[in-house]
Amino acid sequence: MRKAAAVPLSLLGVGLTGLAYASIVERNAFRLRRFDVPVLPPGRRPVRILHLSDLHLTPGRRMLINWVRSLGELQPDLVVNTGDSIAHPDAVAPLMHALEPLLTRPGLFVYGSNDMYAPRPKNPARYLWRTSKGDHVQKIPSLPWEELGAAMSAEGWLDMNNTTARLKVGDLDVAVGGIHDSHINRDRYDLIAGPAPEEADLRLGVMHSPEPRNMTRFAADGYQLLLAGHTHGGQLCVPFYGALVTNCGIDRARVKGLSRHDSAFLHVSAGLGTSPYAPARFACFPEASLLTLVPRRRNGASTREVR
Repeated sequence: MRKAAAVPLSLLGVGLTGLAYASIVERNAFRLRRFDVPVLPPGRRPVRILHLSDLHLTPGRRMLINWVRSLGELQPDLVVNTGDSIAHPDAVAPLMHALEPLLTRPGLFVYGSNDMYAPRPKNPARYLWRTSKGDHVQKIPSLPWEELGAAMSAEGWLDMNNTTARLKVGDLDVAVGGIHDSHINRDRYDLIAGPAPEEADLRLGVMHSPEPRNMTRFAADGYQLLLAGHTHGGQLCVPFYGALVTNCGIDRARVKGLSRHDSAFLHVSAGLGTSPYAPARFACFPEASLLTLVPRRRNGASTREVR
């Protein structure tokens, strides 16, 4: 009997160790990923985009706040925030403190569902077998999304929710199209539909959730680089296998990192945070990405991650 009981106890120990690692170690082991993207016209100077997503910030996350502040040292040419920045009513001020060293750079943002609706307790394991789409039953936003947007806009960052814009990034003329979060049916691609300006040096599409139906429209309209978040890279992954779920319509193979969608390059950020009610990551480190846009080559060079 003692021998039989030892097996469950050992499994329990392994489980508790794994949980401690996922919630304490890996959740706070922030990483910067670097990619080269051959998307610029020949002869143009490389431009660097810092892609942030899914901080799900609460006021007490000092390690995350300090790590994001350290990214100011990169001095990117453009910062793109693809949403789910906050997870607490009092998180706007801590977020702006985290972003402070980056606010002197040009920036863009869109919202995610969790910028509007506060997280609620739920079984985090159900994320492994079903999407969270439709879980936001709240009719009235419970987080200060308007304050959040006003704070970033006051620093000169552009609100790209269901709109288009033109801006100068380095010596590039950049045309941007952005949409609100499709995960809560606030995306309105029809409001930005139509060919992106061909004369722009770069045509950039920005969204929170990488839904293929929207990505296909961005690519068809001539946007060359698409940025999204939302997936958390799967969040709880299997080593040497990868993500089990994506929480949206995109396939597992493109749940994070750089890939292609039709004629466009696609970058999906695994994000930096988690829901406060699912504070764990496994085999999926929290991340930000630095995308160095470089000139296209005549031989059709592909994207690459820079180690």
